[in-house]
This record gives sequence, C-alpha cells and structure tokens, in this order.
Amino acid sequence: MRSRNTSFILRWVSLAFILGAAVLTAIQLVGYSRSRAYYPQGMTIGGIPVGGLDPQAASQRIIQVYSLPIEVQYGENVFQIDPSVIGFQLDTETMLAAADLRRTGNSFWGGFWDYLWNRPPTGDAIPLRYTLSEERLRQYLQTEIAPRYDEPTIPAQPIPGTSEFIPGKPGRTLDIDRAVVLIEDALRSPDRRSVVLTFQRASAERPPIQNLEILLQQIIRTNNYDGVISIYLLDLQTRQEIHFALDGGNPISVQPDVAFTASSTIKIPIMLSYFIRLGQPNAETSNLILDMIRVSENPPADRLMALINETRGPLLVTEDMAAAGLQNTFIAGYFEPGAPLLQRFSTPANQRTDVYTDPDPYNQTSSSDMGMLLADLYQCAKNGGGGLVAAFPGKINQAACQQMINFLAQDRIGVLIEAGVPEGTQVAHKHGWVTDVTGVIHNISDAGIVYTSGGDYVLVIYSYHPVQAIWDSVSGLFAQLSQAVYNYFNLPAQ
Repeated sequence: MRSRNTSFILRWVSLAFILGAAVLTAIQLVGYSRSRAYYPQGMTIGGIPVGGLDPQAASQRIIQVYSLPIEVQYGENVFQIDPSVIGFQLDTETMLAAADLRRTGNSFWGGFWDYLWNRPPTGDAIPLRYTLSEERLRQYLQTEIAPRYDEPTIPAQPIPGTSEFIPGKPGRTLDIDRAVVLIEDALRSPDRRSVVLTFQRASAERPPIQNLEILLQQIIRTNNYDGVISIYLLDLQTRQEIHFALDGGNPISVQPDVAFTASSTIKIPIMLSYFIRLGQPNAETSNLILDMIRVSENPPADRLMALINETRGPLLVTEDMAAAGLQNTFIAGYFEPGAPLLQRFSTPANQRTDVYTDPDPYNQTSSSDMGMLLADLYQCAKNGGGGLVAAFPGKINQAACQQMINFLAQDRIGVLIEAGVPEGTQVAHKHGWVTDVTGVIHNISDAGIVYTSGGDYVLVIYSYHPVQAIWDSVSGLFAQLSQAVYNYFNLPAQ
C-alpha cells in the first residue's frame, strides 16, 4: 500500500516538474520572443548605439542625430547649415533592413539556446547609408556662403598730393572643393559635426594705373609747377602706360606729342646709331660712350657722330630714329658751339600751335618717343626681340642692347629720377638740361629704365619753363614723381 502511494506521489511530482519546466520554458520563450523585437546590445547603426531599441525608436534616434545642423566656421564667422538644405538624406530603410537581418539572422532555437544560457548576441555595426547632392552643396556654397563671407581685396590707394599710398587690404576666397569634402565628412559623423572651412588668401592688388596718373598730376599741381611738363610711363610687364602733359597745371593733348629740346637725352639715340652702323665699340669708343653718358660731355658725342659720318653724322642718327618709328626725334647738327644747322626738321610735335616749349632746332624729341625707344632697348636686351631688332636686322642683337643699357646705368647723378628710388636701385637713364647764355635753365629732362623687385618700368619726364626752371624746385618735383611711381610698383605685400 505504501509502495503504491509512493509511486503515485512520484508521478505527481514528476508531472509537476514537467509542468513547471514547461511553464518556465514558455516564460523564457515569451521573453526571448520579446527580446527579438529589439536590437541587441552593442549594435550601432551609422555609428549610433541602438542596443535595446526597437526599429521605430532606433529610426527616430538616427534621424534626430543626423538632422542636427552642422556648425561651420569660416574665418571669424560661425554659422549653421541644415543638412536638408544642401541635399543630405538618410537611407533609413536600407540601414534598418540590414540591422533587422543581423538581429534575426540566427535560427530561432539556436538563438533561444543562447538566450537560456545568457549568451547575448554580439552587436554589429551597420554602416551609414545616405545620399548627398554635391551639385546642390556646391551651389549653396557658391551662392550663399561665398558671397556673404568672402572678402574682396582692397587695392592700395594713393594719398593725394604726396608720393605715398595707403596700404591695401588682402582678401580671401572660399576653397569650395575643400569645403565640399569637409562638410560631407561632418554630415556623416554623429558626433563631429563642426567644420572649419579653408580659404585662399589673395594679396592686395595695386590700384588701377589710372589712379597713379591722377596722383602724378596732383603732385605737379601741389608743387605749383606752372610750366609745361610731359610724362611717359610704361609698365614693362603688362605694357600698360601713362602718357600725359600739363601746361600751367592744365591738361593738354598728347596727340601728337609735345616737342621738347632733347638736350643730353639725345645721346641715347647717338649711342644706338653707333651700334647700328659701326657695331661693337672698341676700348677707345667705349670710353667715348661712357664720357658721353656718364659725364654728359658733348665733345665725345660729336666724336661718335663724326665716326658714323664726319659731315652727316647727326642726320644719319636722325634717319636711324625715323627707321625705329620715332617721328618727333632728330638731331640736326653737332653740339660744338657755332656748328651749322645741317637741316631743318618739321615734326608732328613741333608743328603744334596750342603749346610752346621753344624747342631747339638742333635737337628735339618727345616723352613718348624716348619712352618707346627705351622700351625697345629693354625688350631687345631681355629676349633679343622687339622693334629695334625688327628695324635693324643683323645690326642689333641682344648682347649689344644689354651693353647699351649697361652704359646708361653708369649715369649716376643722384638727382631727378634717381633721387626718387632707394639707394641701390638700378636706373639705366640719361638726364639732360639746358642753360642759356645768361645762365638760366629752361629745360630739364630725364629718361630711363628702372629695375625693381616689384616690376621694371620706363619713366620719361620732360619739362620746360618759359621764365626759369628753379633747379631745386624742379629737380625735387622729378624726384617726387619718380618716388610715387616706384612706390606704386613696390607696394608692400599684405
């Protein structure tokens, strides 16, 4: 009887255990089924932790993070960009589908077994999926950011009446190609959502050359120069030029140019004609050229013209200048006092009736003629080309032109154009002035090539005063004009 009761009890106990196991299994199955509705711990989607979240909550979190504006710094300006404005869109469906596949990838019972043994699934990293319209981003940068935050360069500005300039201000331009890369990197990062944009620095430019012309005219008027003055300036890099003349401070036409007494500046054409007609100078004639240029003596000039042709030397120099395209430049006789006038020359410049400079019938030129001659000499020396080589093929070459410039660089007097440039600046030039029989100066001139780190240029200045050109006043004016031009070409970098 006891044995039967024991067996009965055991059966009920066993049934109870089985029933309990079934209940526990059912509970665990329910818990496991519920856990499969959430992403496992450690899983990230697009770098955002989604462990313990269901797909809807995970989707909301991802959208919330990647919809936050990115902070952008451009220079000292800080602003925000809404990702949707520049065409950034999340592909949440693709990311969630990949996450779901990872979440439910194990077999049900295999996953349940891991669940029972408290072996949680390993979290996976689902990469970010998105689309971005680069064209739209570029357009936004070009139309919204660059116009608002780029800074244009401000050119230097001349200070009226002086030879100085107010320094310009450098500018900046957004580096759009680099900005596209940086912004896209920030858009696809959940936590590094700030960008410092790079830009290209633009140096302050020179003011327009017309501003320099205005400044030069203001300097002349400020100095109260009431004679006739003509200036020719040529930028040897850009070929931009300034050419004007004032009479009593009032502008006059330079078409045709104004005729001036060439005085000693005519020695540049004399030197050129010697090279054209007689070739490389020997030691003796080199010394003659040096004395003519450096010391500005007249007998060496007469000697060189006589070597060209004893009777017609000056006229042959004039013919060479005409062949070089100089319409207003001539020498009609030797310098020696009492030398006869070999020929009278009518030029477009000396036939004008609206301006009078009492030009010497023995030698005349204009600022543009002498400027163009020096520009041709520079080009010939620099690259072996230009108008002189074309006008005198086989007679003028690069070495000869450089030698002539070297001769002109020996004219070192420390005044006029030279006084307006820093010491050590190379100025290849020829100066000149004329003193009449009473000791009064009416004509002062200087014509040269100036070599500077900011650019080379030709500067020619001719002046005439009908009463008297006061040396200190006029030479100081030349120096101030020269200094203004030098400062223009050598504005400090910003």
